[in-house]
Amino acid sequence: MASANKLTIFIVIFMLAGILSGAVIHQYASADAIATWSDNITLFTDMFLRLIKMVIAPLVFSTLTVGIMRLGETATIGRVGGKAMVWFISSSVLSILVGLFIVSLLHPGSGLNLAVPTGSVETGLATGGMTLKGFLSHTIPTSIAGAMANNEILQIVVFSMFFGIGGASLGEKFNAPLVAALDVVSHIMLKVTGYVMYVAPLAIFAAISSVIATQGLGILLNYASFIGGYYLAIVLTCLVLLAVGYMVLKKEIFRLVSMLKDPVLVAFTTSSSEAAYPKTLEQLTRFGCSRNIVSFVLPIGYSFNLVGSMVYCSFASMFIAQAYNIQLSFSEIVVLMLTLMLASKGIAGVPRSALVVLAATIPSFHIPVAGILLLMGIDHFLDMGRSAINVLGNGVATAMLAQNEGLLEEEPELVEQEA
Repeated sequence: MASANKLTIFIVIFMLAGILSGAVIHQYASADAIATWSDNITLFTDMFLRLIKMVIAPLVFSTLTVGIMRLGETATIGRVGGKAMVWFISSSVLSILVGLFIVSLLHPGSGLNLAVPTGSVETGLATGGMTLKGFLSHTIPTSIAGAMANNEILQIVVFSMFFGIGGASLGEKFNAPLVAALDVVSHIMLKVTGYVMYVAPLAIFAAISSVIATQGLGILLNYASFIGGYYLAIVLTCLVLLAVGYMVLKKEIFRLVSMLKDPVLVAFTTSSSEAAYPKTLEQLTRFGCSRNIVSFVLPIGYSFNLVGSMVYCSFASMFIAQAYNIQLSFSEIVVLMLTLMLASKGIAGVPRSALVVLAATIPSFHIPVAGILLLMGIDHFLDMGRSAINVLGNGVATAMLAQNEGLLEEEPELVEQEA
């Protein structure tokens, strides 16, 4: 626990240092010096994220496959998977409703009174593949090697599920050696992740310093109403998720939150929920969740349980409509929210995924896609909240399912210390 607390302290210190250094550089450095600093300092962030992505594919494959094989019967796999999907859909609906409620209450875009553009606007976001056919086709990998090489998490999950179910059907007599080997692989990857996490504070400093140096602190003030309302929706969604978690986990929810603070903070400061995946898996196991449940539910959650993206999509789409004074009927809002929810599933690995979903969806409801340009400048700060709540939501979901299946130990760390 001491090392975990040290990591949290270092992350906070380096985050504040990044804000301070970025503000000073933006204020006193020349434009060329700012550009040079921003281009070069982000090397540390890029290195950290590449190191994390290096671990993700083998970790997801090994843990998910082992988890499915150890669950045994396909009936058990189907039951746990079914419960997971029911919760993921329910939490998505809850998140959308919270975002919709806050944006309708505060109306952060109402004062902008923007004119609807007559021509098309280039946003730089690739949205051509945002169709149901394209999504379903993309879900199935043509090559597991290609899926791993490109870090296509959803494709790796699909292959791992088929592989694990096939292995489980052979029985323990045949799959035991493979399970043991893959279990060793997963532990090695977690060990490697521990080494990588030493780079996290420096990567966080670099990411935040670069953004503030380029944009300045003023970017936060200019969008204070939107950012404030958005983070209010994020916090309220967190409280809703924790309240539901409390109904299942009781007082253990507080211990869970304490143990998830490091991966949540890493996701927040790096704007990447992927960066927090290995640490989340480790902390949930230490919390007492069956490793089989964690290995099975968490990778699926990373593709389908994007509660942060749901808050953002509902909040941002209505903000843009308000900015252009576009009135949507109740039925149009319902269809828009359902479309956003379906479009977001499985797009976690796409850069600026929430913006891509918005750009592909809102034109169908006569909302100008040019409105996305209003958000691009502050997307990094919005993505911080999206990533953090995605990690928390997946952690709570996994713990609840472990409790529901009777596979949650009570304070295993204390038991280990007594032993």
